[in-house]
Amino acid sequence: MQQSAFRDSIRLLATRRFGTFWFASFLSNIGTWAQQVAQPWLLLNLGASSFLLGLDSFAMGAPAVALLLVGGVLADRADRSRVIAFFQSIQFFCPVLIVALLATSSVRPWMIILLSLVVGVTDALSMPSFQSIVPSIVEQKQIAAGIALNSTQFNLSRIAGPAIAGVLMATIGAIACFALSAASYVPFILVALWILPRGKRDPGGEAPVFDYRHLFDGVRDISRDPALRGALLSVLATNLLCAPLITFCPVLIRDAFHEDVSHFSLTISALGIGGLLGAVGLLFVDPARDRRPLSSWFAACYGASLALAALDPWAFALPAVFVLAGTAMAVSNISANSFLQAASPPGMRGQIVSLYMLAMRGGVSLGSLLTGVSVATLGVRYALLVNGVLAVLVQATLRAASLFPSCR
Repeated sequence: MQQSAFRDSIRLLATRRFGTFWFASFLSNIGTWAQQVAQPWLLLNLGASSFLLGLDSFAMGAPAVALLLVGGVLADRADRSRVIAFFQSIQFFCPVLIVALLATSSVRPWMIILLSLVVGVTDALSMPSFQSIVPSIVEQKQIAAGIALNSTQFNLSRIAGPAIAGVLMATIGAIACFALSAASYVPFILVALWILPRGKRDPGGEAPVFDYRHLFDGVRDISRDPALRGALLSVLATNLLCAPLITFCPVLIRDAFHEDVSHFSLTISALGIGGLLGAVGLLFVDPARDRRPLSSWFAACYGASLALAALDPWAFALPAVFVLAGTAMAVSNISANSFLQAASPPGMRGQIVSLYMLAMRGGVSLGSLLTGVSVATLGVRYALLVNGVLAVLVQATLRAASLFPSCR
């Protein structure tokens, strides 16, 4: 049964629409992860504090709190291909501008943080449309496999992107990473326009007219479902407490272990290896299996790996801890996302996705800001240790409150 589920999942890559979308997303994410390695290290080299590093992550994620629900309505009501192309085109100019600033030696930390805010706004408005692509181009029974495969390419890019960035940073400099990021937008924008023909919406969707009543009615209906509510709370808690591990990894590498950007890129690549293992492992899971217990248990494992990273005394062991963290992160988030999308009515899928992204991105942004304060106060090791312990306790509390079924 497990091998059959794996073979059926892999066959999706041979389909024209999903296969092309998968490859274009892979190229785009390589550029994104190259920038994710270069940007925090550049900020640190420009003299930015831990708080400013957290503020940069907050600026990128905070718009999700205000705008992701609007993005969900756009995904349900508007032309998704145009939504994606328009906002991704705006986002494309952000790394282009950073390249220009680096070339003229005029870049400052506040400029990078401001551009992160622009990326955050465009992401919030376009991400629900992007996340809704997979259910739009595969059959209902293939949604979980499609999301797992999509996460596989994301984690492959998380391996390749930092590895490429490490080489570029050591040879050409940060400017090459931002140039690669800019170039990676082009194929994805073109493919997104082809994957979703104009006017394509989920069955049950109405005319592409924005309606605030539709937005709040949808949120109310979703919040009344205990299963959906429990999955969303788990995602929020996990990203609020655990995602700062990624944000403050450069601080941990530089200040606690006194290593350079090469070790940083290796550690982030290890996170991608773990994420890839988690995503591939889910391809062997029976599509009919309830994904909520997997999400809960691996969210707790993610918190435990955060505590391990904080307590680890050896720099050489840190990549192994990040493999564990990446595996737990991937299984937890993919399982929650798969359950939410499979359980949602087609006409509300965009809003389900927007709430998932709100919990994830909002949690990352707020968690990074709060952890930035605690890092400045307690130091990076103690701050991450507190987050890890709290993450485990929160997941235990959610299970005790019966928001998740028992693992089968």
